[in-house]
Amino acid sequence: MSRNKVLQPDFKLTFLLPKYWLTWLAVFILYSISWLPYKWQLGLGRLVGRLLFKIGSKRKHVADVNLKLCFPDMSEQERQRILKKNFENTGIALFETGMGWWWPNWRVKRKVNVVGLEHIEKAQREGKGILLLAMHYLSVEMNARGIGHGHPMVVFYRPHNNPLMEYFQFRGRGRSNKYMLGKKDVKGLVKALKDGEACIYLPDQDYGRNRSLFVPFFEVKDTATTTGTLIFARQKNVETMMIIPTRNDDDSGYTLKISPPFENFPSQDDEADLIRVNQELEKAISQKPEQYMWLHRRFKTRPDPDTPSVYK
Repeated sequence: MSRNKVLQPDFKLTFLLPKYWLTWLAVFILYSISWLPYKWQLGLGRLVGRLLFKIGSKRKHVADVNLKLCFPDMSEQERQRILKKNFENTGIALFETGMGWWWPNWRVKRKVNVVGLEHIEKAQREGKGILLLAMHYLSVEMNARGIGHGHPMVVFYRPHNNPLMEYFQFRGRGRSNKYMLGKKDVKGLVKALKDGEACIYLPDQDYGRNRSLFVPFFEVKDTATTTGTLIFARQKNVETMMIIPTRNDDDSGYTLKISPPFENFPSQDDEADLIRVNQELEKAISQKPEQYMWLHRRFKTRPDPDTPSVYK
């Protein structure tokens, strides 16, 4: 097993100090709500999302700008429809955090259907590591728990800034998976791939100018795209696949689809490879655009650092 630089956080007596009391209250509420019937939680989430939409926020502006940039030909009416649905899904995502962290396995199993696990199993029988590219769908907490329940994974993730929330996040996300690796533990993920593990990596956010190339993403021609994907995909005896998660339209649960391995990937052309990754992400996101995390400032890094922010 890879050595994990993000050591499993232990409970600390300092978590009982007053500065964490609001965190404890939020955790208690979230935990309590997680025991409600599933459709009740979806309904509560939609109500919270509609409230957030009406209140308005910087994130609402960010999501609107992202949709305009990615879908410039979309009508104002359609964009507003997706934006409102996106906020409803954001509200649902809040309660999916509780589901993902605390639901018992039997409850997860009833709601999550994983399709295509045979691709991972075949690669592992052949002694290969699997780089499983994911994307920031709003149902990410249930997706992580669900895929791990179907086939335990190694998860590459960003630790929470709040130590108490990290304590719960680490244990919640790791309940059905093998272990977690912090986003700076590149060597750990490389070793996991060499060990033949299936590893989840999300290449769809703006990680800054360092180790990025500017390639198209939807209609934004120059999008900072991490080259980290290629560092891992080019390891010996590794196959790259994609996981496409969706929350079902009938509120019955979640469907997670594993794609067949990418053919002829990676090549020796970094730019062409990253364009291909972004194209695959576009196809997946376009299936349920209202469920994608448009609230993230995906285009904050521009080729010219002196260019004004697109979010002003």
